[in-house]
Parts: sequence; structure tokens; C-alpha cells
Amino acid sequence: MPDAVVIGAGPNGLVAANLLADAGWSVDVLEEQPEPGGAVRHDRGVDPDFVSDLCSSFYPLAAASPVLGGLRLEDHGLRWSHAPHVLAHPLSDGRCAVLDRRIDVTADSLEVFAPGDGAAWRRLHDVWQDLRPDLLNALFTPFPPVRSAARLAVRLRGAGGLRMARTLVLPVRRLGEEEFRGEGGGLLLAGNALHADLAPEAAGSGGFGWLMSMLGQTYGFPVPSGGSGALTEALSRRLAARGGLLHCGRRVDRIVVREGRAVGVRTADGETIGAGRAVLADVSVPALYGELVDAVHLPAQLMSDLRCFQWDFATFKVDWALDGPVPWRAEQAAGAGTVHLSDGVDELTRFAAQLAMGQVPDRPFCLFGQMTTSDPTRSPRGTESAWAYTHVPHAAAGDAGDEGLTGTWGAGEQEVMADRVERQVERFAPGFRSRIRARRVLAPPTLQSLDRNLHGGAINGGTAAMHQQLFFRPIPGAGRPETPVKGLYLASAGAHPGGGVHGAPGANAARVALRRHLTPGPARVQRLLARRDRTGRRQPGPGARADGG
Repeated sequence: MPDAVVIGAGPNGLVAANLLADAGWSVDVLEEQPEPGGAVRHDRGVDPDFVSDLCSSFYPLAAASPVLGGLRLEDHGLRWSHAPHVLAHPLSDGRCAVLDRRIDVTADSLEVFAPGDGAAWRRLHDVWQDLRPDLLNALFTPFPPVRSAARLAVRLRGAGGLRMARTLVLPVRRLGEEEFRGEGGGLLLAGNALHADLAPEAAGSGGFGWLMSMLGQTYGFPVPSGGSGALTEALSRRLAARGGLLHCGRRVDRIVVREGRAVGVRTADGETIGAGRAVLADVSVPALYGELVDAVHLPAQLMSDLRCFQWDFATFKVDWALDGPVPWRAEQAAGAGTVHLSDGVDELTRFAAQLAMGQVPDRPFCLFGQMTTSDPTRSPRGTESAWAYTHVPHAAAGDAGDEGLTGTWGAGEQEVMADRVERQVERFAPGFRSRIRARRVLAPPTLQSLDRNLHGGAINGGTAAMHQQLFFRPIPGAGRPETPVKGLYLASAGAHPGGGVHGAPGANAARVALRRHLTPGPARVQRLLARRDRTGRRQPGPGARADGG
């Protein structure tokens, strides 16, 4: 019997398993899919000569995460690659706001929109530099982050106190209006806010857009060399080196609870696997409490609150193999890894309003990824491996366009929506469609089939809106990894701090589990005894360091 069973081999599950193994626990990870990674995988399914990321691609939060940094994944083969520019937001008139790790480049691009806007960006960056250490510590530690929050409060007072706090809860449209005279700065902030499901008028979207922009300014939007799955491979190799076991093609359909404690799991093929210390679930919140744990073991209030759980928007993605570089009208976009496609903040608001009304957007805001620009290994020289994704309603009430899309996403509707996405790209890159060698459509049902946590194509484990963050995430009062069932811990993006590839929910769950069991697990004790030689000295196990760490 292993000390712990981890359900799900997405990045959070693998991070949790690695930290438990580091502490000497025996760990079994059970993954439903035939390969690990969840939303962090790649393949050659569009064209054999092109590497295409299946779901996520750019990882600023991973680059900033002390959790992933502490795992030293570079020792297990992980390498990061960067595009010349982090991000570009072109307009149809040829102007372009550029985010670059060199702040002079970012500031100069904004200065073109209005004199003084470069200096305004530098002021926002100065605040970030002051708040960054404690802000990141607060973000990546269990809620409530008492120590880092106290230090952050002190720093906030030094940065203007209530005025700065007000800035962080502003809608991103208003933040752009207050800080900049021209459009460029607001475009960068608002486009980054829409990496989550935060409309330009949503409270707190300013703080999220600022955070994502400053992460890009400092860390870039890096990609794993060779494909997004290289991150998963490094986590898997590290786990194996420490004795952890990864089992793919093993779906868990029930958590076994006895006398109020999680004691194991039952797989879809009927096998029961015991857990001597803990069960950690890298699964969505509705799946954990609505499917895996029998309701008899859960408080009635939790089940009532669960009915109010809100997913983030569904996602529609198109992958391309391109015969040449994207013919951007704004030449600065050619060097950007990520390109935001919306003709101004007003068009972002229009897009968000259509989603709020349940309509399939007629001019979808697209995040466009230029993967070969970011990592030359992704496709042959002179070509581009590219993708774009946009958001659509979970239950469409109608089509904002004139093509009658219903959101059922049959084969015909997928092709119509993919054409719509391509027309949006063409607005900013005339001639784009002539360079398409092959394309693949990943509609919401397809994304869910690739990773059950991506319910209906939702990629963030639940909305990032203020009513489902901090102590409201995933439901009021349940912001920590602990669950009402002893020995069961929530280790997915449904827990604080939410979506993004940073490993914090998995790490938080593992650390809480370890604090509850400060002595070595029984399997660990047996392994230690087996490693003593005839002189009685302990022998190092696989992956052990010479210094005993």
C-alpha cells in the first residue's frame, strides 16, 4: 500500500507527487489518459513535421513560480525558450503595442500611441518591482497567506496604500484610462486580463491584467523547448527518480471513505488501491464533490454551495501548420510569441458582452501563438507552427454572427467556427489563409475528452472573477486544500490560487498532507530498513542526495 495516492497526472498532480516523494513517502499517481500531463502535452497531429501543443503553451506563471523553481526541473531535461518579443497587440490600422522583457522596448512602443505613456508604464513597473516578492509569495502559498500578506500590506502602504489597492481592483478599462493617454497601454492590460474570463468592465480585471503584464515584462512568456509536454516529461522523470509510480490509463471513479477518512480509491476496472496516509485529488471541484466522494460523507452546506460553482468560459482552439511566417500588417507582431487579436478595447468589451449574453461571438477575440517564433525546434525552417484560441459560451443561446451556430459543436459547426477564427486573423494578417498547410480544430468537447478537468473546454478550473477567488475559491470558506473528509486534499486549479501552470495547488495540498503526518509513512520505514547494510548504516535510495537532502 502506498503512503499516498494522487488522482490525476496534470502538472499539479505531478508537483504534489514529487513533493511527497521528496519527503520519503511512497506515491502512486493514477491518470485516466494514456499519457500524463493533462493540459500540458504536445503531439504531431496537425502535420508530422510540426510540433503542436494540445492545450496550453506559454508559461509565465511557471517561470515565476518558486514551486517549480524549487524542483530544479532543468536537472531533468527541461529547457525554456523565448520569442524575441513577449506579446504584441496589433490594430487594424497597423499600430502595435509590444510587451518585451526589455522595458525600453515596451515603453517605446507605447510612446508611439501617446507621449508620456512609456513613462506611465515604467511607473506601473516600479510598483511591481516593489511588490513582486511578497505578492508572488502570497500567490503561491496556501490561503490565507498570513506572513506574506502582512509583508505585502506594509509594502502596499509604501506604494500608496489605499490608492494602490483601489488600482488593483479597478476594471481594466478604467485602469487603462487612468494611467495612459493613448490606447497602447490599455490594450496590453486588457488583453492580458482576458487570458482569464475577465471582461474589461469586471472588477479586479485591472489587477489581473497588470499582474500578467508584469509577469511578462519580468519573466517573459517562455515555452518548453521541444513542446509543452517537455515540462510534463521533466516532472515525470523527477518523480520516477525518487521512486514514485505513475500509472496511465487508470481512471479513478470513487474515493473510498471509512469512518470519515479517505483510505484509498477504486478504479474504473474495479480495483481498490489503498492509501496509507492521504489521497490528493488533481480533479475539478464538481468532479471531486459531485462524483468521486459519496454525498453522505459531505456537509449539506457544501453540496448546496456547489450548485453555485461557476466555470470559466468554454474554449475553442485551432492549430495550424503554416508554410511561411504570418504576414502581419504590423511588422512588430512578427517577433512576438503571443499575439492578441482585437481591434481595440471596445471590441474586447463587445466580445465579452456577447459571451455574457450566451452568444457565439461574431468577431472572436483570439490569443494567437507563434510557436516556431518562440522555439525554432517546433517546425522546419521558414515555416510556423501556430494556434489560436477564443472563448465561447458553455450553453449558446444564439449566434452573434449570421451563420446559425448553436454551440453543439458537431463537425460542421467546428469548421464554420474555425473559418470565423481565421477571418479574424486575416483582419490583422492579410493573406494568412494562403499559408495554411494543415489545420486541426479542438472544440470544447474535444478539449474535455483530452482532459476531464477541462469541463466543456474551461481551462482555468473555474471562473477567475472576484466572487470565486481567495476565500471564495472554490466555494465560500473552502479556499484551503483540506476537505471535509480527513486525509483527502484538493490539489487542482479549483483550489487557491487557481488556473495557470505554476504547481501551487498541488504543492499546497502536498505540504498540508505532510504537516498532518510528520513521521515517515510505513512504506518508507520498510524501505529504510531494507537499505541498511550489514554494518547497520543507512544506504541512500534512488534519487537521494549525498548531503542527505
